[in-house]
Amino acid sequence: MTPPPPQPPPSGPNPAADSAADPRPGPGPLVVLFGATAGALGQDLGSDETDLILLVWQVVEPRSRQVGTLHKSLVRAEAAALSPQCREASGLSADSLARAEPLDKVLQQFSQLVSGDVALLGGGPYMLCTDGQQLLRQVLHPEASRKNLALPDTFFSFYDLRREFHVQHPSTRPARDLTVATMAQDLGLETDATEDDFGVWEVKTMVAVILHLLDGPSGQLFSKPEVVKQKYETGPCSKADVVDSETVVRARGLPWQSSDQDVARFFTGLNIARGGVALCLNAQGRRNGEALIRFVDSEQRDLALQRHKHHMGVRYIEVYKATGEEFVKIAGGTSLEVARFLSREDQVILRLRGLPFSAGPADVLGFLGPECPVTGGADGLLFVRHPDGRPTGDAFALFACEELAQAALRRHKGTLGKRYIELFRSTAAEVQQVLNRYASSPLLPTLTAPLLPIPFPLAAGTGRDCVRLRGLPYTATIEDILSFLGEAAADIRPHGVHMVLNQQGRPSGDAFIQMTSAERALAAAQRCHKKAMKERYVEVVPCSTEEMSHVLMGGTLGRSGMSPPPCKLPCECPRGLGKKEASHRPPTPPSRPPQHSFPLRQQLCIPLQHCSQLPGCPLPPPRLPTTQGQPLNST
Repeated sequence: MTPPPPQPPPSGPNPAADSAADPRPGPGPLVVLFGATAGALGQDLGSDETDLILLVWQVVEPRSRQVGTLHKSLVRAEAAALSPQCREASGLSADSLARAEPLDKVLQQFSQLVSGDVALLGGGPYMLCTDGQQLLRQVLHPEASRKNLALPDTFFSFYDLRREFHVQHPSTRPARDLTVATMAQDLGLETDATEDDFGVWEVKTMVAVILHLLDGPSGQLFSKPEVVKQKYETGPCSKADVVDSETVVRARGLPWQSSDQDVARFFTGLNIARGGVALCLNAQGRRNGEALIRFVDSEQRDLALQRHKHHMGVRYIEVYKATGEEFVKIAGGTSLEVARFLSREDQVILRLRGLPFSAGPADVLGFLGPECPVTGGADGLLFVRHPDGRPTGDAFALFACEELAQAALRRHKGTLGKRYIELFRSTAAEVQQVLNRYASSPLLPTLTAPLLPIPFPLAAGTGRDCVRLRGLPYTATIEDILSFLGEAAADIRPHGVHMVLNQQGRPSGDAFIQMTSAERALAAAQRCHKKAMKERYVEVVPCSTEEMSHVLMGGTLGRSGMSPPPCKLPCECPRGLGKKEASHRPPTPPSRPPQHSFPLRQQLCIPLQHCSQLPGCPLPPPRLPTTQGQPLNST
């Protein structure tokens, strides 16, 4: 059985007079606070996202060494089921909790009773004192956030009794391993074995420990309270910054529309570093449901890891350890233009997507309107551009407050010219990511060289015996193309269907078809041009074998002619394949393969970069080439 606490000294008849007669230095009134949830207790308090069910508190006046009345209050929990550990330790039942007051009412009673007790003991501002960080950071603040309750300011600063004990007794054990019982034991305090009321023993023992510490030699006790940040602060991060890996976590499973403020609210109660939320983007520049979060110290990070599989709305969020290098890679930047843009503090950032390429600052400001002015006018806009200066259609805007940002978000999918504009909440880290992505992208268009050489040579020629399909759905397959061409599919050469991929290895919406003759190619183009495939119309235009080969090798076709491919591909064994693997490759067919007796659908060519994904293929998965593209020559 847990040893009971010693009895604190009785309060005098006139505490205020006693305090004036014995003006010993010390902090203001302390409210010793203990709480419990319906789930885990001790070091795991709050880790299972269960509701608060109990608060016990007592006021201590350190200067006069007087104590107030001890109070105990049950809290109604939405989920009344108690864990076996809690039921055994507390002796409470679901029926008793069902008759208790809700959390907001209990907090009101708490404030009123504490104010009365503090006034009786001499008055002055008071500070909470808890056993560890979990009660406030992991229980009260997250639950108040879930229930949309505004906590009083007194819950945003407190003293951690474990740390105060460790200041005076550093040679004992680490602060995080201390408990109320071990602190009393180390101090040699005698306890009363008759106290078995859950929570009462803990508060009385904490009061006795505090009074004993105040009589000790250290003058640094209760001088530096713990602080809970009330607001997440945005800010830039530089690639030159060194981020401690013991302060970073990765959150996975976020709703795609989540902002940095939503992530900060999920970790409410914990102190996130300034600019410490970095939302991750996918290859298309859209959020992928992950974020990297940087905390002010390792203790906050360890508490954040305990929120693994806690909920944001109806989704549970996974929380894992991450490294400082990962955070800097996502959130860091080197552009002076971005640094100047993000240098304004306390600004709300919105991202605009889908702008006309001709849009300038005046057009964007006019689109947003005078009811939601951008901070600094044109200086509060940052346009995203390709390395050669071409606009991407993206921009970021700064707003001075949340109200102006909300007004701007109401312009979501409004039109500018003939285009509708998307508006989203953004972050400093997202600004860095988007600018870094475009700054490091090659000057070549998105069509690039295939991952591996074409598995057979294409006969060169200027006869327009091929057709080019543009605007295919990204989910289109070879079977969809055959169905789309209809009767013209019978005129396709063997191995004559070529899908074009983009830089990320995804379908680009283009394909080339080799026909048996130029006449058949022209007939197919006339029959199928702008015919619909899966609610998209597809352009079908004749082209030559030379033009097709040029694009498949990484070049582009434009109105001014053909642009060269970024590099020449090896014509023998591809990089990464040894002689053994290369020996499994099919023999190179002649430039005009002979007809075969098996069905046409089996004759069609699947590019070699997809070959390793087929059942029974001996080739290993292909690797992206490491060669860098050269800038296009002007024509």
